[in-house]
Amino acid sequence: MPRLLVSDLREGDDVDQVFLVAEKQLRTNRSGNLYLHLRLSDRTGAISAMMWNITEKTAGRVQTGDYARVEGATQIYNGAMQIIATHVERVDPRSVNESDFFPLGATDIDQLAGRLAEMLRSVRNFSLRNLGECFLIDEKFMAKFSSAPAGVKNHHAYRGGLLEHVVDLMELTRIVAPRYREVDGDLLLYGAFLHDVGKIDELNYERQLGYTDEGQLVGHLVMGVSLLGRKIDEVEKMSGEPFPAELAARLKHMIVSHHGHYEFGSPKLPMTLEAVVLHYLDDLDAKVRSFAQIMQDDPDAESRWTTYLPQLGRKLFKTSSMRESQ
Repeated sequence: MPRLLVSDLREGDDVDQVFLVAEKQLRTNRSGNLYLHLRLSDRTGAISAMMWNITEKTAGRVQTGDYARVEGATQIYNGAMQIIATHVERVDPRSVNESDFFPLGATDIDQLAGRLAEMLRSVRNFSLRNLGECFLIDEKFMAKFSSAPAGVKNHHAYRGGLLEHVVDLMELTRIVAPRYREVDGDLLLYGAFLHDVGKIDELNYERQLGYTDEGQLVGHLVMGVSLLGRKIDEVEKMSGEPFPAELAARLKHMIVSHHGHYEFGSPKLPMTLEAVVLHYLDDLDAKVRSFAQIMQDDPDAESRWTTYLPQLGRKLFKTSSMRESQ
């Protein structure tokens, strides 16, 4: 029997399937009884699962990051699909096909990494090219950068998601920068590459997605500036020349300001043309991906509209192609 993907699940479906446990929480209801809340995922998305009236021993059968066989049935609750589980047990990871659980395969990641290198090496600015080379020849960095997600729950929240997001954003800068001669296209391209670079150490992404201790305490903006500083030191040693101070400051500014608003975590607001453009292009890519995923995950595949989304303050209209893909 072919695998039933998360995106294929409909209300009332019986489930007997292996998922990746992206998150596990043991909770207590109003009566004091324990229940298990899981976020289960595969390459098409994620779904919540609830298992009622359990013991700590039962809950201990699976942990975040495990592959687990889940039995139960689907239902819609508060406009979202969920699984009411009757049985959960860990399965040997050697028995599963990992390509069923990650949107990007090794070939996709290799192609994205190749395109990243091509763009970083294409700029005219000699100092930036040297900086890019220091990142590209660092095998440990590239392994992390190619594996990390761009987030935990929102956009690009999967292995390789950071690389995909960054390459897409760099492609956008190549389109937009030539339209505005006042904008330094090389600088903008490198800002796109570096803006989320701290996420390689802010996040955990072996299997489960979460935050490292340093990630929680410091955050990827500060961590990104620190990493950039270390690479600039390497460039200076490699070239035997000082890295331009203003260029370094403008790169750091794009990292710390790319969220665009103080309330979104930016310690500085965008104050250069490149920082302004980067913020809006980053926001564009994140929102398009996030909204598309919300439409794709909507439990009512036949409806032209999603359910009301409190976090967005609206419903979203699904195009005919979006409905057909569900």
